Amino acid sequence: MHLSLILAAENSNPLPSLIIFMLIPVAMYFLLIRPQRRRQREAVALQRAIEVGDEVMTTSGVYGFITSFEGDIAWLEIDDNVQIRIAKQSIQRKVDTAKGETAVPIDDGTKAKQTKIDDVSADTTKTADTAKTGDTPSTGD
Repeated sequence: MHLSLILAAENSNPLPSLIIFMLIPVAMYFLLIRPQRRRQREAVALQRAIEVGDEVMTTSGVYGFITSFEGDIAWLEIDDNVQIRIAKQSIQRKVDTAKGETAVPIDDGTKAKQTKIDDVSADTTKTADTAKTGDTPSTGD
């Protein structure tokens, strides 16, 4: 029985198996390597096209305006007089202000409550005192 399988394997044509094994690297090239190279070329072209004053979005989702370059480092203004240093490679895309894709926040008339450091330390002290004495804090009503 095993002899018949061996004889059948010797008489079969190895060309179809060889073609399949040759198509696997070709398919990997077109499905994996080529698209990755295209994305790399697009990223390099974007980094070369970025100029001072352009609004960009970083890979971490931070929006801002480019204020200057220092080699591979870009200075990004994220708010009035607030600048951060980022790697040029972290710029994901240019924001198209002509389409209305701006990072300007909408002012809905409400203002977030700002906590001062003194308020936080006073609350922590009250909580610690309450834990020591076992009293419940009074609300002042």
